[in-house]
Amino acid sequence: MAQKSTIYKVELTVSDMDRHYYETHKLTVAKHPSETDERLMVRLLAFALNAHEQLEMTKGLSTDDEPDIWQKSLSGELELWVALGLPSEKIVRQSCAKSDKVIVYSYGGRTAEMWWDKIKNSTTRFENLQVINLSEQDTRALEGLANRSMKLQVNIQDGEVMVSVDESAVYVSPVKWKNADH
Repeated sequence: MAQKSTIYKVELTVSDMDRHYYETHKLTVAKHPSETDERLMVRLLAFALNAHEQLEMTKGLSTDDEPDIWQKSLSGELELWVALGLPSEKIVRQSCAKSDKVIVYSYGGRTAEMWWDKIKNSTTRFENLQVINLSEQDTRALEGLANRSMKLQVNIQDGEVMVSVDESAVYVSPVKWKNADH
């Protein structure tokens, strides 16, 4: 019998001083049986960093041809494609062809560094690609905040991020490995 996704109810309050975006999103997030709490929290962080009224979680791990998060225009064009982890060069190429902007949030410590060393030269032609790395220490700390019912507060200022739940706070310092050129 196939395992079912675990449902997480998340109230995500984003205070992004860099983009002047202040909003609360009520999210119902399905955590795939093969998804870790660490990846789930990276997904929520990526959502907060790109928060917009039209941003949506997708089917994620259960679908190969969709990102983890996307934003579509009112007429259905893909404006933003957000992928997590260490996608292959082929997936990065296909994503860049499908969407106006692509952001990859890599994580995993040394494994992420080796992945980036391997594909960075083949990504220079993608002007719509941004690659942001999250340290293993930061993502492991985020994992500790995971709960099936969460009220997450995410504060973003000068590129630094504070994620808090109740009395616990985690500070995340995303590192841009590649900036989008447009």
